[in-house]
Amino acid sequence: MSRASKPDPTTTRTTDGAGRGNAAGPSVLTLTMNPTVDLCWEVGHLEDTGKNRAMVRSAAAGGGGINVARHVVRLGGRAVAFHTAGGEVGLRLNRLLDEEGMDHVAVDIDDDTREALVLVESESRHSFHIVPPGPYLRDHEGRRCLHLLEQAVDGCPYVVASGSLPGGLPDDYYAAVARRVKEAGSRLILDTSGPALRAALAEGVFILRCNRTEAESLTGHPISDFDDARALNEHLLATEAAEIAVTTLGALGALCSTRQGHTELYAPPLPGEPLSDAGAGDSMVAALTTQLIAGADPVSACAAGVAAAAAAMLTPSTESFEPDVAQSLRSQVRSRRQTDARHRGH
Repeated sequence: MSRASKPDPTTTRTTDGAGRGNAAGPSVLTLTMNPTVDLCWEVGHLEDTGKNRAMVRSAAAGGGGINVARHVVRLGGRAVAFHTAGGEVGLRLNRLLDEEGMDHVAVDIDDDTREALVLVESESRHSFHIVPPGPYLRDHEGRRCLHLLEQAVDGCPYVVASGSLPGGLPDDYYAAVARRVKEAGSRLILDTSGPALRAALAEGVFILRCNRTEAESLTGHPISDFDDARALNEHLLATEAAEIAVTTLGALGALCSTRQGHTELYAPPLPGEPLSDAGAGDSMVAALTTQLIAGADPVSACAAGVAAAAAAMLTPSTESFEPDVAQSLRSQVRSRRQTDARHRGH
């Protein structure tokens, strides 16, 4: 992308600004500050001595927001992936996205984009997701990303910021993103962890999705059931950290909380053996966002997200779930509504 050019979020772009048009425009822009090239290898049985002969299953562009954009498109939505890209791995990331046909805006950085490895052991059907920290971004690179993001957000109703922050960016970077998204009249859906999550909540977001580990980091104690999740979600709503709070509970399901109350959503039984949970969170966010774009209420959208997360468990690595499988599981997501007795009408 030319540094002087204005990014067009409806155009697939690589670092030289080449691309193809999409006249319809996107319904969601995803932000991936720390993307990856995801490599998936398979071994029969992992040995601790000698060589382990592996078969390369796949190589794909990855990272939270990129995965979300991919799933949104598979579900029939329109998405643009906004991401950083640096070095030889960044060039490969761009090539993979171009070959996939995904609309994306790539922002040059100096350091190399990271590679991640999913190692699948076929005999045990276990998988291991190995992820390095990624590049270091300088101050001017972080500021440039924010500047270009402001322009790319224009006219896009939803922005999904997903994944970790690379080194060098301040903890309040997603808080700065949240401010700019609100100023643009868009809604931010956030899925991150650690200090970046805490700082963003001080600014406030439209939807916060956090898994059990992230929820425990916010509360300081285990999140084992819907009651634990409800206490966290209630706090998030009361402090205006999020308009909608979604806390996922693994195989149990998820709790979707709005100012109208809390709804427990129970994960459907899987039609096969689970292979990996690496892509479940991104799949959930993608399905939830796609349903909101289509006009669904937050609880129904979240139920679709629970079904998509379950479908993702049936695929290895971070590979896309089958939309037909997610659709078939949607009818099996049971829900139980609990009205918030402490609701004060705000």
